[in-house]
Amino acid sequence: MEHTEVVRRRRMVRAYRDEPLPEGTADRLVRAALRAPSAGFSQGWGFLVLDEPDDRARFWDAIDAPDWSYPAEIRMAPLVIVTLSNKSVYLDRYAEPDKGWDDRSEEHWPAPYWDIDTGMAALLILLGAVDLGLGALFFGFAPERIDPFRAAFDVPAQFNPIGAVSVGYPVEQAARVGSAFTRRRRPVGDVVHHGRFGRPWKS
Repeated sequence: MEHTEVVRRRRMVRAYRDEPLPEGTADRLVRAALRAPSAGFSQGWGFLVLDEPDDRARFWDAIDAPDWSYPAEIRMAPLVIVTLSNKSVYLDRYAEPDKGWDDRSEEHWPAPYWDIDTGMAALLILLGAVDLGLGALFFGFAPERIDPFRAAFDVPAQFNPIGAVSVGYPVEQAARVGSAFTRRRRPVGDVVHHGRFGRPWKS
C-alpha cells in the first residue's frame, strides 16, 4: 500500500472480529517499531507482545479499574503490544563522551524524549497494521493500574508503559465510531503556520 494511502486510512479501531491474524504479524509490527527514530540512537524502549489468550486476559484484568473495564469489543483483539519507555537509557547515553554532557541530569532535556520516541514507535505499529489490512488502537493506562500491570508481567521498574496497541481485523462499523467522527478535523490554517506563528499555511 502506498504511504499516503496508509496515512489516509489510519483510524483508531475499537472493535475487532474474532479472527486470528496471519502468522508473523506480530513480528512484522515490532520490527517496524524498531525503525522509529530515537535521540542519540538510544533506543530506550521495550515492547511486550501479548498474542496468547491467557496473556491477554491477564493484561485486561491488570489494567481494568475497579469501577470500569475496557469494552468486550476491544478485548477481542488477538494481539496487544505494550510500548514502554526507559528513561535511564537516555540519561546514560547522553552522559557518554560523544554527547558532551558529564552527568545524567534530566534538566538538560526540554521534553521527555524517552516517551516521545516510544510514541513514535507506537505510531509505526499503527501504520504497519493498516499496511497489513488490519485495524489498531493506541490507548493509555490509568496511573493507578501501572503497578498491577508491572506485577502481572514482571516489568522492571525502569520501564514505563506509555500505552498499548491492540491489533486485529476491525468490525466494519467500528471504523466509523469515536471522536474522529463526532468532532471535525481542525483546518490546516489553524494549526500550521508559515514563516512565523500566526501566519496560516495556505495549502
